Amino acid sequence: MEASNKRTVSVHIVTYNSAEYIEDCLEAVLGQSHPIDQIIVIDNASKDHTLHSLTKWQDRCTIIRNEQNNGFAGAHNQAIRMTETDYCLILNPDVVLEPDYVLNIFLALQNHHQAGSATGKLLFKAAPHQIDSTGLIINKARRAFDRGAHQTSNLFKHPEEVFGVSGAAAMYSREMIDDISLNGEFFDEDFFAYKEDVDVAWRAQLLGWKALYEPTAIAYHERGWKEGGRSSKPLFVRRLSFINRYKMMVKNDNIKSMMKHIIPLLVYECLSLVYALIREPKLLGAWMDFYRKYPELSNKRSLIRSKQRQASSLMNKWFI
Repeated sequence: MEASNKRTVSVHIVTYNSAEYIEDCLEAVLGQSHPIDQIIVIDNASKDHTLHSLTKWQDRCTIIRNEQNNGFAGAHNQAIRMTETDYCLILNPDVVLEPDYVLNIFLALQNHHQAGSATGKLLFKAAPHQIDSTGLIINKARRAFDRGAHQTSNLFKHPEEVFGVSGAAAMYSREMIDDISLNGEFFDEDFFAYKEDVDVAWRAQLLGWKALYEPTAIAYHERGWKEGGRSSKPLFVRRLSFINRYKMMVKNDNIKSMMKHIIPLLVYECLSLVYALIREPKLLGAWMDFYRKYPELSNKRSLIRSKQRQASSLMNKWFI
């Protein structure tokens, strides 16, 4: 245990209009039972009082103020480049960790040398009897979900391997970060925000890394898609959520696997197109960005294939 304690951990938080949550988040980080070597807070040009709220923490954290919103992906890559720790905890500002969260995640990773990422049991802050996430799952239509979402908190009692981990409170090993990064980017900055954690999970699986769920690590998540539902979100955000699934598929999927799941894929694509045409036709404008970036996506696909260690057929077990 003494030797493993020499392994270092940094916590990375990206804020954007997060004044309501950031102080509770940082209180919990500073209250961790496992030593935290660095805390990096990147503010993505908040327009509320986030920066004012952060001033009281500036002696205990490194606070960076971006002049523009670089997105979840860009800002977290920025934080990753600022640290050299053995493990990076990617943490949403609306998440509050229980005191042993980092310790229990750290020990889980130490005990599984093929694992490069881990998460705990995330509960809804407003309804802690309900699960927010115990990792990521992906279905045959390539739609990703939080595993166990809205189920009761007494479930998912045992540690287990999962497809991937939610970016709300995810610990990644530096070894995996360095191994699977493409063109110096761990999170794909073409995604800006939404599904970048799923993309990382898929890429990590292809490159032979495992992801873990550790139930003794507990955290509470406010969750972003709240009151008002989908329609209350800006068109820019809804387009990202829509098109990033296709970007992820171009980079990570393969034709044989897609043909194996062709029926659920076609059913979902038909329903999605009908929905977009009738309810949200402006979503379809996202395809312009997709085609513009397709050469870059294709190049990233080639890089992933050149490094791939896991047979694509073995990925099929994750498509539920």
